[in-house]
Amino acid sequence: MPNFAPVDEQLAYIKKGSAEIIREADLRSRLEKSRASGKPIRVKAGFDPTAPDLHLGHTVLLRKLKHFQDLGHTVIFLIGDFTGMIGDPTGRSATRPPLSAEEIMRNAKTYMAQVWKILAQAKTEVRFNSEWFDKLKPADWIRLTAKFTVSQMLEREDFHRRFLEEKPIALHELLYPLAQGYDSVALQADVELGGTDQKFNLLVGRELQRSYGQESQVVLTTPILEGLDGVQKMSKSLGNAIGIQEPPLEMYGKIMSISDPMMWRYYELLTDVQLPEIEKMRSETHPMEAKKNLARRLVTDFHSAEAAARAGEDWAKQFQKDENPEEVKVVRVSYLEVAPVGLEGIGVGSGGQGLAGIRRPGDPVPVKLDKLLSHCGLAESVSDGSRKIKQKAVRINGEVRTDHILNVQLPAELTIRVGRSICKASIN
Repeated sequence: MPNFAPVDEQLAYIKKGSAEIIREADLRSRLEKSRASGKPIRVKAGFDPTAPDLHLGHTVLLRKLKHFQDLGHTVIFLIGDFTGMIGDPTGRSATRPPLSAEEIMRNAKTYMAQVWKILAQAKTEVRFNSEWFDKLKPADWIRLTAKFTVSQMLEREDFHRRFLEEKPIALHELLYPLAQGYDSVALQADVELGGTDQKFNLLVGRELQRSYGQESQVVLTTPILEGLDGVQKMSKSLGNAIGIQEPPLEMYGKIMSISDPMMWRYYELLTDVQLPEIEKMRSETHPMEAKKNLARRLVTDFHSAEAAARAGEDWAKQFQKDENPEEVKVVRVSYLEVAPVGLEGIGVGSGGQGLAGIRRPGDPVPVKLDKLLSHCGLAESVSDGSRKIKQKAVRINGEVRTDHILNVQLPAELTIRVGRSICKASIN
């Protein structure tokens, strides 16, 4: 009989990097029953193979599956070969072009080659939802669709928005949440995982399980991982993604280019490091060393420890030659000191006036890079800073910058390098 850890320990591990649990009391109850009976709970996450390659954003969900697997529970990696042909409408402003069965299966094969870098293959239950959907008869679909109303479907944010904007909503798109929910019925899932943007679909699963006489699954959502820009969702189409099949040095360098605040978010969502250890690093470890450690961990996960060590050495030769970390200058900067012309006198704090009145919370603000270089002592003057930018001599978080205006989210932590001089700037 499996020897499960105490429930409080399991919950602490499961909640790391989670956005919401519906309902936590139900999850605790299932874990307690599981520990008493020795029977693992069944945890499901579905992936529609609509593209061949995975990036780090996809692995947030995979890693949460791994956490349940580490605790001894049964994880189900569900490949949506049927739902993939419908096309998940989540976050879409227009109907997604359907993929052929051949494209779906080709992508599914590449998925399978990649997920075992995180999940233990021997302990993972792999299912395809065509197993049950291919068996459903028209009468079964009618009974399934009768369990939800059009009004309920239009409560979903993206459907509601498209309806108000008089944009088309194809009938097959309305079937997608029902199909995903029926997956939970077919698998008798105890827990379903998904991104925060999947919450509606996950809740449909709870409703359908009740309709079919099953106990409703627990829903656990994970945050949407921001990409290299630190603002938008990680996406290859936006050019801000880190692919898990990218060469080690390229992956290492991209990780080193993220901002310091984003680094801690990556630690929480993309590693198995526990929160107390992350907090200890935040207070005791130099950010550059912490980021190197993060890059080593992630490259090791998807390549090998040897490849990670080699990538670290090559990156250091390329970007850190002769650097002495003890000589890094640390500067605190007020946004007003580096704001573009015309914005110096406009506040960015709370209130309804000035820049605060025209920007939404969380929006980036513009910063003059030449002013910032001068303020940090990396340029003799603003005009000298401008020359250094034109000479491509300025790196921000490891990336060469040639634009004079930076868009940053406050507060911002930037590592700025000009030649052999380095400044850690905190902008508030």
